[in-house]
Amino acid sequence: MINTTAVPAVAVTLWTLGAFSIATWALILVKGVQLLRNARGNRRFGKQFWSAPNLQAAADLSMDKAVGSSALGRIAIAGFSALSAASHHEEHDLQHSWDRHEQLQRNLAQQLKRERRTLDAGLAVLASIGSTAPFVGLFGTVWGIMSAMHDISKNGNASIDVVAGPIGEALIATGIGIAVAIPAVLAYNFYLRRLKSALGGYEDFAHDFLNLAQRATFRIERGVRSVEDPRTQIREGRAERGRDRESVPSVLLGGKSA
Repeated sequence: MINTTAVPAVAVTLWTLGAFSIATWALILVKGVQLLRNARGNRRFGKQFWSAPNLQAAADLSMDKAVGSSALGRIAIAGFSALSAASHHEEHDLQHSWDRHEQLQRNLAQQLKRERRTLDAGLAVLASIGSTAPFVGLFGTVWGIMSAMHDISKNGNASIDVVAGPIGEALIATGIGIAVAIPAVLAYNFYLRRLKSALGGYEDFAHDFLNLAQRATFRIERGVRSVEDPRTQIREGRAERGRDRESVPSVLLGGKSA
């Protein structure tokens, strides 16, 4: 081992690399758990969302507290919040419909940015460690070699036995720096690919949500019961039209008045 008492800079370098290694593996573990939870929550919410009979039923799902644990659920909540606010406006013409469209787009875009910041958290640290750890180790090696050469010049003995030991010990810092950088770089590249893949799925969901909201004329009522099955709606609609027809005077229907 390097005589860290004689070479304090090397000791500081090794302690720094040790801190880098701890931070790297901690971030790898935290990001791994985050991705697993997001994937599980997104699969669960996506299955429930696309199984809903209509957008109103999907809006009722957003009232569940468990929805907030998934990124897709948070995106849906942001979209339904915009639709709910638009539903309380009296204007239903095309001009204000475009305003509701812009509001929904803005809410979805803002939530996508928040999700990106959440996924991106910690990646900059991994990138920094992966790029700087070898140089930190190299700094310790250079400083150790300089100290070793200084001690050799004092002793006046430059034999291979005297030179190889201190220089070989100084090279340990470079080896440790590379060992710390490799997992950091690999983890950064892996999580960066997963981030891009996840964001692509989030953007696809936001686009599909926007299309569904457009079909619903950008209006949804929050806090109400889900709309019943479409077949039940059709039967009720026919019955209601029959009652309306009976209530209309027979003169208007082409018959004779009583």
